[in-house]
Amino acid sequence: MHAFAAAAAAILLGIHGDPTRFQNQTGQASQIRHTFVSFAQTNSLLQIAANAGPVPMLALNAGAYGARVTATPRGLATGQNDAFLIRLNGVINDWQGDRFYVRPFPEMNAYWEATCAYNRVGTARGGAYTTAWNRKALARIAIILRGGVQADVNGKLAKLGLPGVHQDLAITTPKLRIVWNPQGFGAPDLRGNSAQAYYPGDAYVDVVADDLYDIHGHGATWTAANALYKAHPTKAFAFPEWGLWGFDDPQFVRDMAKFVRTHKRLEFISYFSGQPGSVFDLASKPQSRAAYRSLITPLGG
Repeated sequence: MHAFAAAAAAILLGIHGDPTRFQNQTGQASQIRHTFVSFAQTNSLLQIAANAGPVPMLALNAGAYGARVTATPRGLATGQNDAFLIRLNGVINDWQGDRFYVRPFPEMNAYWEATCAYNRVGTARGGAYTTAWNRKALARIAIILRGGVQADVNGKLAKLGLPGVHQDLAITTPKLRIVWNPQGFGAPDLRGNSAQAYYPGDAYVDVVADDLYDIHGHGATWTAANALYKAHPTKAFAFPEWGLWGFDDPQFVRDMAKFVRTHKRLEFISYFSGQPGSVFDLASKPQSRAAYRSLITPLGG
Protein backbone atom coordinates (compact mmCIF):
# COMPACT_ATOMS: atom_id res chain seq x y z
CA MET A 1 0.00 0.00 0.00
CA HIS A 2 1.22 3.51 -0.80
CA ALA A 3 2.09 5.59 2.26
CA PHE A 4 -0.58 8.12 1.32
CA ALA A 5 -3.39 5.55 1.13
CA ALA A 6 -4.44 6.22 4.70
CA ALA A 7 -4.49 9.98 4.22
CA ALA A 8 -8.27 10.06 3.79
CA ALA A 9 -8.66 8.96 7.42
CA ALA A 10 -5.90 11.04 9.02
CA ILE A 11 -2.98 13.15 7.93
CA LEU A 12 0.21 14.24 9.61
CA LEU A 13 0.09 17.74 11.07
CA GLY A 14 3.21 19.85 11.40
CA ILE A 15 4.53 23.19 12.54
CA HIS A 16 7.33 25.61 11.86
CA GLY A 17 7.66 27.39 15.18
CA ASP A 18 7.28 26.49 18.85
CA PRO A 19 5.22 23.25 19.01
CA THR A 20 4.25 23.68 22.67
CA ARG A 21 3.05 27.23 22.14
CA PHE A 22 1.14 26.16 19.04
CA GLN A 23 -0.48 23.28 20.93
CA ASN A 24 -1.67 25.74 23.56
CA GLN A 25 -3.19 27.84 20.80
CA THR A 26 -4.82 25.08 18.76
CA GLY A 27 -4.74 21.79 20.64
CA GLN A 28 -2.52 20.33 17.90
CA ALA A 29 0.11 17.82 19.03
CA SER A 30 2.40 18.43 16.05
CA GLN A 31 3.93 15.31 14.57
CA ILE A 32 6.13 17.10 12.03
CA ARG A 33 8.74 19.65 13.11
CA HIS A 34 9.77 21.78 10.16
CA THR A 35 13.35 23.13 10.17
CA PHE A 36 15.40 25.01 7.56
CA VAL A 37 18.94 23.74 7.05
CA SER A 38 21.87 25.22 5.15
CA PHE A 39 24.23 23.03 3.12
CA ALA A 40 26.97 24.45 5.33
CA GLN A 41 25.56 22.72 8.43
CA THR A 42 27.08 19.29 7.85
CA ASN A 43 28.43 18.98 11.38
CA SER A 44 25.14 20.05 12.98
CA LEU A 45 22.81 17.65 11.20
CA LEU A 46 22.57 15.08 14.00
CA GLN A 47 21.55 17.69 16.57
CA ILE A 48 19.17 19.39 14.15
CA ALA A 49 17.39 16.11 13.48
CA ALA A 50 17.28 15.25 17.17
CA ASN A 51 15.44 18.51 17.86
CA ALA A 52 12.99 18.03 14.99
CA GLY A 53 11.08 14.95 16.16
CA PRO A 54 8.86 13.07 16.29
CA VAL A 55 8.86 13.40 12.48
CA PRO A 56 11.61 15.68 11.11
CA MET A 57 11.12 17.74 7.98
CA LEU A 58 14.36 19.36 6.88
CA ALA A 59 14.11 22.04 4.19
CA LEU A 60 17.47 22.15 2.41
CA ASN A 61 18.09 25.82 1.73
CA ALA A 62 20.95 26.89 -0.53
CA GLY A 63 20.93 30.45 0.78
CA ALA A 64 17.72 32.39 0.30
CA TYR A 65 16.31 35.35 2.23
CA GLY A 66 19.67 37.12 2.32
CA ALA A 67 21.65 34.17 3.72
CA ARG A 68 25.05 33.21 2.36
CA VAL A 69 24.78 30.96 -0.70
CA THR A 70 26.15 27.56 0.28
CA ALA A 71 25.38 25.62 -2.89
CA THR A 72 24.39 26.03 -6.52
CA PRO A 73 22.30 23.61 -8.57
CA ARG A 74 25.30 22.74 -10.76
CA GLY A 75 27.58 22.39 -7.75
CA LEU A 76 25.15 20.04 -6.04
CA ALA A 77 24.60 18.03 -9.20
CA THR A 78 28.33 17.57 -9.77
CA GLY A 79 29.10 16.47 -6.24
CA GLN A 80 30.46 19.62 -4.57
CA ASN A 81 28.11 19.17 -1.59
CA ASP A 82 28.33 15.40 -1.29
CA ALA A 83 29.85 15.55 2.21
CA PHE A 84 26.62 17.13 3.44
CA LEU A 85 24.41 14.65 1.59
CA ILE A 86 26.39 11.61 2.74
CA ARG A 87 26.24 12.84 6.33
CA LEU A 88 22.48 13.39 6.06
CA ASN A 89 22.08 9.88 4.61
CA GLY A 90 23.68 8.53 7.78
CA VAL A 91 21.57 10.72 10.06
CA ILE A 92 18.38 9.51 8.38
CA ASN A 93 19.53 5.91 8.66
CA ASP A 94 20.16 6.32 12.40
CA TRP A 95 16.85 8.08 13.04
CA GLN A 96 14.74 5.86 15.28
CA GLY A 97 11.38 6.93 13.88
CA ASP A 98 9.71 5.48 10.80
CA ARG A 99 9.36 8.72 8.82
CA PHE A 100 11.83 11.44 7.83
CA TYR A 101 10.98 14.19 5.32
CA VAL A 102 13.59 16.05 3.27
CA ARG A 103 12.45 19.07 1.28
CA PRO A 104 15.20 20.20 -1.12
CA PHE A 105 15.08 23.72 -2.60
CA PRO A 106 11.69 24.84 -1.20
CA GLU A 107 9.90 27.19 -3.61
CA MET A 108 12.68 26.68 -6.14
CA ASN A 109 10.79 28.50 -8.92
CA ALA A 110 10.66 31.74 -6.93
CA TYR A 111 13.22 34.46 -7.61
CA TRP A 112 13.88 34.99 -3.88
CA GLU A 113 15.33 31.48 -3.64
CA ALA A 114 19.04 31.08 -4.35
CA THR A 115 18.54 28.14 -6.73
CA CYS A 116 15.88 29.75 -8.94
CA ALA A 117 16.69 29.86 -12.65
CA TYR A 118 15.25 33.36 -13.06
CA ASN A 119 15.65 36.83 -11.60
CA ARG A 120 12.74 38.94 -10.40
CA VAL A 121 12.50 40.85 -13.68
CA GLY A 122 12.28 37.64 -15.71
CA THR A 123 15.85 37.37 -16.98
CA ALA A 124 17.50 33.97 -16.82
CA ARG A 125 20.32 33.58 -14.30
CA GLY A 126 21.94 30.96 -16.52
CA GLY A 127 25.22 29.23 -15.76
CA ALA A 128 24.93 27.10 -12.63
CA TYR A 129 21.25 27.99 -12.12
CA THR A 130 19.39 26.60 -15.12
CA THR A 131 16.30 24.45 -14.66
CA ALA A 132 18.28 21.54 -16.15
CA TRP A 133 20.88 21.83 -13.38
CA ASN A 134 18.09 22.19 -10.84
CA ARG A 135 16.53 18.92 -12.00
CA LYS A 136 19.86 17.08 -11.90
CA ALA A 137 20.66 18.47 -8.46
CA LEU A 138 17.30 17.32 -7.11
CA ALA A 139 17.85 13.88 -8.61
CA ARG A 140 21.34 13.60 -7.07
CA ILE A 141 19.98 14.57 -3.67
CA ALA A 142 17.35 11.83 -3.88
CA ILE A 143 19.79 9.18 -5.09
CA ILE A 144 22.41 9.83 -2.41
CA LEU A 145 19.96 10.27 0.45
CA ARG A 146 18.16 7.03 -0.42
CA GLY A 147 21.52 5.28 -0.49
CA GLY A 148 22.65 1.79 -1.47
CA VAL A 149 25.89 0.08 -2.35
CA GLN A 150 28.38 2.23 -4.23
CA ALA A 151 27.96 0.44 -7.56
CA ASP A 152 24.18 0.85 -7.55
CA VAL A 153 24.31 4.52 -6.52
CA ASN A 154 26.94 5.29 -9.14
CA GLY A 155 24.97 3.47 -11.81
CA LYS A 156 21.97 5.72 -11.16
CA LEU A 157 24.15 8.83 -11.20
CA ALA A 158 25.92 7.75 -14.38
CA LYS A 159 22.58 7.53 -16.21
CA LEU A 160 22.21 11.24 -15.50
CA GLY A 161 25.76 12.00 -16.64
CA LEU A 162 26.81 12.81 -13.08
CA PRO A 163 29.94 11.78 -11.12
CA GLY A 164 29.73 8.99 -8.60
CA VAL A 165 30.39 8.65 -4.88
CA HIS A 166 33.32 6.84 -3.24
CA GLN A 167 31.61 4.67 -0.64
CA ASP A 168 28.60 2.54 0.15
CA LEU A 169 25.64 4.40 1.64
CA ALA A 170 22.93 3.42 4.09
CA ILE A 171 19.60 2.42 2.54
CA THR A 172 17.00 4.81 3.98
CA THR A 173 13.84 3.81 2.10
CA PRO A 174 10.97 3.63 2.94
CA LYS A 175 11.68 5.86 5.95
CA LEU A 176 12.88 8.76 3.81
CA ARG A 177 10.26 10.78 1.94
CA ILE A 178 11.57 13.28 -0.64
CA VAL A 179 9.29 16.32 -0.89
CA TRP A 180 9.39 18.24 -4.19
CA ASN A 181 8.00 21.68 -3.38
CA PRO A 182 7.83 24.43 -6.00
CA GLN A 183 5.31 27.23 -5.87
CA GLY A 184 2.14 26.40 -7.76
CA PHE A 185 3.04 29.19 -10.16
CA GLY A 186 6.44 30.70 -10.80
CA ALA A 187 7.70 34.06 -9.62
CA PRO A 188 8.22 35.46 -12.20
CA ASP A 189 5.27 33.64 -13.77
CA LEU A 190 6.93 32.50 -16.98
CA ARG A 191 6.58 29.23 -18.85
CA GLY A 192 10.28 28.53 -18.38
CA ASN A 193 9.90 29.09 -14.64
CA SER A 194 6.83 26.90 -14.17
CA ALA A 195 6.75 24.23 -11.49
CA GLN A 196 7.01 21.49 -14.11
CA ALA A 197 10.25 22.99 -15.49
CA TYR A 198 11.91 21.96 -12.21
CA TYR A 199 10.40 18.48 -11.88
CA PRO A 200 13.24 15.90 -11.75
CA GLY A 201 10.99 12.94 -12.60
CA ASP A 202 8.79 10.51 -10.71
CA ALA A 203 11.74 8.33 -9.72
CA TYR A 204 13.15 11.06 -7.49
CA VAL A 205 10.00 12.32 -5.78
CA ASP A 206 7.79 10.82 -3.08
CA VAL A 207 5.58 13.78 -2.23
CA VAL A 208 4.54 16.68 -4.46
CA ALA A 209 3.90 19.84 -2.47
CA ASP A 210 2.87 23.48 -2.62
CA ASP A 211 3.23 26.41 -0.20
CA LEU A 212 0.02 28.34 0.30
CA TYR A 213 -0.38 31.63 2.15
CA ASP A 214 -3.44 33.83 2.56
CA ILE A 215 -2.16 37.34 1.87
CA HIS A 216 -4.37 40.36 2.48
CA GLY A 217 -5.51 41.84 -0.81
CA HIS A 218 -4.18 38.84 -2.71
CA GLY A 219 -5.86 35.76 -1.28
CA ALA A 220 -4.73 32.16 -1.51
CA THR A 221 -3.98 30.64 -4.93
CA TRP A 222 -6.08 27.49 -4.61
CA THR A 223 -6.30 27.16 -8.41
CA ALA A 224 -2.53 26.72 -8.68
CA ALA A 225 -2.53 24.22 -5.79
CA ASN A 226 -5.24 22.18 -7.48
CA ALA A 227 -3.37 22.22 -10.77
CA LEU A 228 -0.21 20.93 -9.10
CA TYR A 229 -2.20 18.21 -7.34
CA LYS A 230 -3.78 17.06 -10.61
CA ALA A 231 -0.49 17.17 -12.53
CA HIS A 232 0.98 14.32 -10.47
CA PRO A 233 -1.82 11.79 -9.89
CA THR A 234 0.47 8.99 -8.65
CA LYS A 235 2.11 11.07 -5.93
CA ALA A 236 1.13 11.98 -2.41
CA PHE A 237 0.52 15.69 -1.87
CA ALA A 238 1.30 18.10 0.96
CA PHE A 239 1.42 21.70 2.13
CA PRO A 240 4.79 22.03 3.92
CA GLU A 241 4.04 25.69 4.52
CA TRP A 242 0.66 27.31 4.88
CA GLY A 243 -0.43 30.26 6.90
CA LEU A 244 -2.19 33.58 7.36
CA TRP A 245 -0.05 36.53 6.34
CA GLY A 246 -0.81 39.33 8.76
CA PHE A 247 -4.59 39.19 9.17
CA ASP A 248 -7.38 37.08 10.66
CA ASP A 249 -9.27 35.06 8.05
CA PRO A 250 -11.05 31.94 9.35
CA GLN A 251 -12.40 31.21 5.86
CA PHE A 252 -8.89 30.32 4.72
CA VAL A 253 -8.67 27.75 7.51
CA ARG A 254 -12.07 26.37 6.50
CA ASP A 255 -10.93 26.16 2.88
CA MET A 256 -7.80 24.24 3.91
CA ALA A 257 -9.88 21.76 5.91
CA LYS A 258 -12.13 21.29 2.87
CA PHE A 259 -9.16 20.74 0.57
CA VAL A 260 -7.80 18.05 2.88
CA ARG A 261 -11.17 16.28 3.05
CA THR A 262 -11.70 16.36 -0.73
CA HIS A 263 -8.16 15.49 -1.90
CA LYS A 264 -7.48 11.94 -0.83
CA ARG A 265 -3.75 11.96 -1.57
CA LEU A 266 -2.99 14.56 1.13
CA GLU A 267 -0.17 13.21 3.31
CA PHE A 268 0.57 16.17 5.57
CA ILE A 269 0.06 19.88 6.15
CA SER A 270 2.42 22.01 8.22
CA TYR A 271 1.46 25.46 9.51
CA PHE A 272 4.09 28.19 9.30
CA SER A 273 3.84 30.01 12.61
CA GLY A 274 7.33 31.47 12.76
CA GLN A 275 8.43 33.42 15.81
CA PRO A 276 5.99 34.75 18.45
CA GLY A 277 4.55 37.99 17.17
CA SER A 278 5.31 37.24 13.52
CA VAL A 279 2.74 38.04 10.84
CA PHE A 280 1.84 34.34 10.78
CA ASP A 281 1.33 33.93 14.54
CA LEU A 282 -2.20 32.81 15.45
CA ALA A 283 -2.02 34.67 18.76
CA SER A 284 -3.31 37.80 16.99
CA LYS A 285 -5.94 35.89 14.95
CA PRO A 286 -8.65 34.65 17.35
CA GLN A 287 -11.21 33.67 14.70
CA SER A 288 -8.67 31.72 12.67
CA ARG A 289 -7.28 30.13 15.82
CA ALA A 290 -10.75 28.90 16.77
CA ALA A 291 -11.37 27.57 13.26
CA TYR A 292 -8.01 25.78 13.33
CA ARG A 293 -8.82 24.10 16.65
CA SER A 294 -12.21 22.89 15.47
CA LEU A 295 -11.41 21.97 11.85
CA ILE A 296 -7.69 21.28 11.39
CA THR A 297 -6.55 19.73 14.67
CA PRO A 298 -9.07 16.83 14.42
CA LEU A 299 -7.71 15.93 10.96
CA GLY A 300 -4.59 14.54 12.61
CA GLY A 301 -6.55 11.68 14.15
